[in-house]
Amino acid sequence: MADGASSSGAVAAGGGSGGESVVIDYGRRRTTCGYCRSTSSTSISHGLWANSLKADDYQALLDRGWRRSGSFLYKPEMERTCCPSYTIRLKASDFICSKEQDRVLKRMQRFLDGELDPPVGSPQCKTNPTKRSHDEPMNSPTSKVSRVLAYEYRTATCPSLVKEDEFICCLSSKINKAIEMCFQSGILGSDVQLPKAVVKTVKPQVKKKVVEAAQKNKGGTVQDLVYTCNISFQLAAAIRRALPEEKHAVLGDLSPNYIAEKLVSTMEHDGAIAGFEVKACNGHLNFYSATIQAVQNHTSIDAGAEASDKSTSPKQSPKNRKNARHNQKARKLEFSITRSHFDPEEFALYERYQTKVHKEKTVTESSYKRFLVDTPIVFVPPVSGDNTVPPCGFGSFHQQYRIDGKLVAVGVVDILPKCLSSKYLFWDPDLAFLSLGKYTALKEIDWVKTTQRSCPSLQYYYLGYYIHSCNKMRYKAAYRPSELLCPVRYEWVRYDVAKPLLDKNLYSVLSDFSTMQDEIPQTHTCGPYDESSAKNDHCESPTDEDDEDSDYDESDMMVDEDMVRSESNADTSEDCSDISEIENVIMILNSSRVKYKVYTQI
Repeated sequence: MADGASSSGAVAAGGGSGGESVVIDYGRRRTTCGYCRSTSSTSISHGLWANSLKADDYQALLDRGWRRSGSFLYKPEMERTCCPSYTIRLKASDFICSKEQDRVLKRMQRFLDGELDPPVGSPQCKTNPTKRSHDEPMNSPTSKVSRVLAYEYRTATCPSLVKEDEFICCLSSKINKAIEMCFQSGILGSDVQLPKAVVKTVKPQVKKKVVEAAQKNKGGTVQDLVYTCNISFQLAAAIRRALPEEKHAVLGDLSPNYIAEKLVSTMEHDGAIAGFEVKACNGHLNFYSATIQAVQNHTSIDAGAEASDKSTSPKQSPKNRKNARHNQKARKLEFSITRSHFDPEEFALYERYQTKVHKEKTVTESSYKRFLVDTPIVFVPPVSGDNTVPPCGFGSFHQQYRIDGKLVAVGVVDILPKCLSSKYLFWDPDLAFLSLGKYTALKEIDWVKTTQRSCPSLQYYYLGYYIHSCNKMRYKAAYRPSELLCPVRYEWVRYDVAKPLLDKNLYSVLSDFSTMQDEIPQTHTCGPYDESSAKNDHCESPTDEDDEDSDYDESDMMVDEDMVRSESNADTSEDCSDISEIENVIMILNSSRVKYKVYTQI
């Protein structure tokens, strides 16, 4: 019997391609929980040590709730463990990209096209935030000007900062500062809780109507209306609610028009916004591009109904557009996949990721190798003309992502007969703003779609475990329509069907959903994506996206054979009474193969 497995033997499965599977049963394992951060041994699982493992055998284990950490296989004892863990998968061909996921793809493309630079202050940003002109105030919004400014100002002052959201926030801050100054000076009164200003971008179709109306009434050329804010209406309402009626007459005119004019005056006194002119129009604060001559009177707009979050840029001449493209630095993204092996460059990135993102104090090569390099899965090479094996073969792989030759992310995956199983991802902390966790997951889904053409059986993307009680694991449910594995019948159940059961009980027999037909919505297995249920079940937000990317640090599951052996010896009092039908299991005993039922008769 294999060394260290005193109460159980090495189980072998022969036949088929890819050698044979040899595992050692170590029984029940009790540890502290990395998901709920318990200090006692509340995490209970069953463990196997794999000396070798066929790809199709590991596929079968995945479909029974197992998962690997290096060469150690574990399966949570769902009824006993503190945080029940459900295997989650997605059929790649059914995947529907959400709006948030689409934004991640577009953000990366903007970065590659040179239209998006790292945030100011990050190591990747070449712009020095401390440098400014002598005439520019310390807190001037022009230090964060976006590409919506007049082209001449943008190219002359800050050609690398193109984040429009930052500039909109600066405009809002400037308005809020003006509000505070007005209240402090007594212009609008005091002792009123002030609402915060929200600046919105004007829709192109609304701008067109405004221009047409102004030209029809007054003739001439109209300024380019870019932003608007309706804070004056909110301030007027807040004052009316907060102050008694007898004080209204004392304060005088507090109409939105009056407040807007006072705010404009205060903002102009505080300092002009380079490239823009702000005007009060029927209670609204409108921001016009200063590059177009205006008529005397301006038509106002309703900011609530006629503004959106979509950016609108002033029109540029072909020459300007050519110069802008010349000033932008395009970047090159490269993808490669290699068999699992130790790479010093990958380890250096892993070390930075673990220390900066997961705050680990020490990271060793040995622990990295045990967790992400060592694998028991027997490699199956591709065969020319054989569509049962993908071009890369079956086994464990590292997917490398490089930008301009620099390694920025590594995805550790297992490629199996039916799926790509995502094991772990680590990325460059300096590029956190790109949401590389989400981006690489989307690229892995695309890889499955593409590979399915040459290997039809490879259809699924496995995301590891889903834990309903762990908020940082719920991001996995955003890849829809995903399925969870029932821990009893081993049937796959749609997430939106399983969720009501998990809301009631963290451990649930998911395939019992048929008994709750009157309580939960009916869906078809692998049916069309339901956008409304997505909004209800999993709310995505910009803060969610850079949690980052809410990846749980599964390095807590790093184990080695000595650790498992010591735990197994310390837990010999517990036996696995639920093991059945083992009479025909083949065991390796003193280099000989015998069935278990024969071994018990010796």
